[in-house]
Amino acid sequence: MTSHFNVPVEVETLYIAAQSDPAAGRFVFAYTITIRNHSDQPLQLLRRYWLITDANGKQTEVEGDGVVGEQPNLAPGSSYRYTSGAILETPVGTMQGHYEMATEQMERFHAAIPLFRLAMPNILN
Repeated sequence: MTSHFNVPVEVETLYIAAQSDPAAGRFVFAYTITIRNHSDQPLQLLRRYWLITDANGKQTEVEGDGVVGEQPNLAPGSSYRYTSGAILETPVGTMQGHYEMATEQMERFHAAIPLFRLAMPNILN
């Protein structure tokens, strides 16, 4: 399922120290995603797929309908932004994946979520 639609995905991450417990192997991160519809037609986000990898190489796959309880519609030229979170057992990890999108004619395609790093501040030089 390849995409000929221009749907860039941008990511910002934040370590949440107040909810983390490094001694217990609990590292909490927030990530804010911005999805932009640079195509010439309305699109809907139907499903999400994530591959989360911690510093020990442990991989977790997460998939499901929509994001944060929604299946947003994106008009041409518009964007959709949301914040969610992940909990890792290590202070560093990565996430990547895709959104399953659909046109009004129900042509489905994947919008890639580029690999991004989750890292506790000052852990990487």
